[in-house]
Amino acid sequence: MPKKFEIIHKRVLNPEMSSISVYAPWIAAKAKPGQFIILRSNEEAERIPLTISSHDDGLITVIFQKAGAGTMELDLLNEGDCLADMAGPLGKPTPVEGYGRVAVLGGGLGCAIALPVARGLHEAGNQVDLIAGFRNEERVILQDEMKAACTDLHTCTDDGSFGYHGFVTNKLEELIQSGVKFNQIFAIGPLPMMKFATLMAKKYDIPCMISMCPLMIDGTGMCGCCRVTVGGETKFACVDGPDFDGYLVDFDEAIERNRTYQTFETERREEEAEHICNLTGEVRK
Repeated sequence: MPKKFEIIHKRVLNPEMSSISVYAPWIAAKAKPGQFIILRSNEEAERIPLTISSHDDGLITVIFQKAGAGTMELDLLNEGDCLADMAGPLGKPTPVEGYGRVAVLGGGLGCAIALPVARGLHEAGNQVDLIAGFRNEERVILQDEMKAACTDLHTCTDDGSFGYHGFVTNKLEELIQSGVKFNQIFAIGPLPMMKFATLMAKKYDIPCMISMCPLMIDGTGMCGCCRVTVGGETKFACVDGPDFDGYLVDFDEAIERNRTYQTFETERREEEAEHICNLTGEVRK
């Protein structure tokens, strides 16, 4: 019998991203597309919100990008190690309905979130075009899994080294202009991508849902870190989302807040690196 929160499988997806499958059957039994968990790699680590990629056989699979101190610590764990804790499933499930033909856009790490959304929509009987964007061929992930989760997979790279040469929004407009009639768009990824996907949806009068994945601490709305302005009102991604009507989201405010956090994270990592260098110098003395 696996231990609580034991890492059963670990997989390196590309130089920046990895996936882990964690034993948590009580969470897996309740999880739905679009929901997330918050985990800690150890008792001293920061809390990391990660969308549930799959929840089969009592395992919760999440995909993370090694971008900050917390995910760097998480990446040090291997199969057989146990997380300190995991809370979930959190957030409202993605509204999976019978839309008709649906475009699901994923950008970078957002493809890990787009995967279960596309799978859920496809299983509900929708015709799903999954448009997955990456920087280059080296970053492309989950091709087999994404093919199985949709009707048609369109993989894009910024530099044209794999699949379609261009952004996911370019491919979306190309499909629309070719005569494809989408009844609904879901956009998941970096804030600028979701902003332009929403503008594209407005241009062609197509409803658009986006998924907000901002900084979170407690996952209950108490800390207020994940607040986002939607339709002029303050919402919290952890309890009111993460999915929102893209037409109503204040993307510029969200982008500025995210930029502030990224600046703080960079400064923190530089301070930690300087501290380690100073310690090394003292030891050498």
